[in-house]
Amino acid sequence: MTHSLVCPETVSRVSSVLNRNTRQFGKKHLFDQDEETCWNSDQGPSQWVILEFPQRICVSQLQIQFQGGFSSRQGRLEGSQGSEALSKIVDFYPEDNNSLQTFPVPSAEVDRLKVTFEDATDFFGRVVIYHLRVLGEKKV
Repeated sequence: MTHSLVCPETVSRVSSVLNRNTRQFGKKHLFDQDEETCWNSDQGPSQWVILEFPQRICVSQLQIQFQGGFSSRQGRLEGSQGSEALSKIVDFYPEDNNSLQTFPVPSAEVDRLKVTFEDATDFFGRVVIYHLRVLGEKKV
């Protein structure tokens, strides 16, 4: 059964937060299921989110809801197990809109993921994400 794999024990890091205002635009808003909150990156050539899971997972889908005008034209999902170096799992190509977008992921067992957003639609390279979901199964 596929379900959301991000849990309270999942450690997350982001490349930047707009004006360092973590209260209003911080990473916690990626996973809070609130339609009114978002992670808003600062400007830069690429932005990223790293997730470290408390156990091994098998990823099957990635779901992202951007704010139109602040999405990316190309994304890359990388993963690793333990202290291994990250390796590419899949490239994905988001549309510049407000819809929740689902990207299939080739079956990958990992305990760490990095989602990189490149070629932002915003002139300054900012990315705004309302929801980020990693779907799949937990491994025992």
